[in-house]
Amino acid sequence: MDNEIELAEATAAVSETQPTETLWEKLQPSLIVAASTALIFTGCGINFAFGVYQELYDSMATQPNTPFTGASPAQIDLIGTLSISMMTIGAPFSTSWAKIYSPRTVILAGGLIFSVALVLASFSQTLWQFILTQGLLLGIGTCLSYMPSVTVAPTWFTRHRGLAMGIILSGTGIGGVAWPLALRSLIDHVGFRNALRVTGALSFVLTWVSGSFVRWPASHLARIQAENSANSASGFFQLPVVNWRVARTRKFFAHALGGALQAAAYYTPVFFFASYARTLGYSQASSANFIALSNAANAIGKIAIGFMADRLGRLNTLLFTTFISALSALAFWLPSCVSATQSDGRVLFIVFTVFYGIFASAYVSLFPASLVELFGVQNFASVNGLLYMLRGMATLIGTPVAGVLIRSNQQNSQPKNYQNTSIMVGILLVSAAVSVFWVRIEAVLTMEETGSRRRKWLV
Repeated sequence: MDNEIELAEATAAVSETQPTETLWEKLQPSLIVAASTALIFTGCGINFAFGVYQELYDSMATQPNTPFTGASPAQIDLIGTLSISMMTIGAPFSTSWAKIYSPRTVILAGGLIFSVALVLASFSQTLWQFILTQGLLLGIGTCLSYMPSVTVAPTWFTRHRGLAMGIILSGTGIGGVAWPLALRSLIDHVGFRNALRVTGALSFVLTWVSGSFVRWPASHLARIQAENSANSASGFFQLPVVNWRVARTRKFFAHALGGALQAAAYYTPVFFFASYARTLGYSQASSANFIALSNAANAIGKIAIGFMADRLGRLNTLLFTTFISALSALAFWLPSCVSATQSDGRVLFIVFTVFYGIFASAYVSLFPASLVELFGVQNFASVNGLLYMLRGMATLIGTPVAGVLIRSNQQNSQPKNYQNTSIMVGILLVSAAVSVFWVRIEAVLTMEETGSRRRKWLV
């Protein structure tokens, strides 16, 4: 209690020193949305376009004297999986550093690491070198630019938080449309090594320009400065202090479980869209269009669903979209894998690509918005980092398992090889939807309990 009083007094003291709001500060919410969208477009967009490299590296695995000769889809998939996983596994560190050193500093460091990783990958000669550069190092760079964006942005909004996060995280979809087509064209014209170098240079410029505009709101900065002043153990490896009273609740456990289950499934179709399209008879160039199609639906869905979430409730919308994403995997992708004709398989896969892009991606944009609603803005930074770390760990497990399931059938050109993977994705997403329903129940019970305590106090 004493610590809470001291923190409140320190916050009030810092708040008194804050200057009157200027025109620049009034424009900051719009600048935050624009800058964060550009950062997501760059970092997440390139990561989500890994399916282009997955398909290319898979084809190189069947050729002699390449870095991937003899490698399995699961081994190659480890490159993209490691990058996506590290994007959120390091969340507690990146969110903590954003509070200690400022979001801008962390993002600029991430942009430098991200671009260096791509350039180093262009010189890699063996699979393990690609895993370290295009996988591990790229994931670290993405984490340092991505996590401050999704942690800072929600603190600028209240009423339109869902829409704001939908716009920001639509950068994943917009980038996922632009980057696969650009990468496919670059690979065809200058080779995949030069494509990595060009991408590294572009990402450096985009990240550094956008990152310069990201900062905490004055009201939140007062609390952060008070926390830093009250914490004598400040340092480079300091993690944000988790409120264990919150972390031990059923509500937190249910949300963590749902987030982990959804993450374990989510990236599998994203990485294998191009490879699966090849089994349906599409050309190498056409297969990249499925990544773009899914990400176009991703971008539109995040904005539209974010707008809807502000009106229908973020948890209600999260439950609905998670259930529909599970249904799309079981009702469209699975039948596509076992369809009697190639034409039927193609139609079902196109429908799945659109539905999955719209509804599965909504979880990513609604997840941070729902955290503020569930746990409060005062607990957001630490809870956000911890839950994103758990999502990253789940991705590191789920997607490689999916790759192993695909490899289990040696006839690698058949759609049926993906049957077990589609079932796994569907089951994981159904389980995630059940967990979100549990979160919704716990949120209602918490509200009722709080209301009961308030009425008792009044009596």
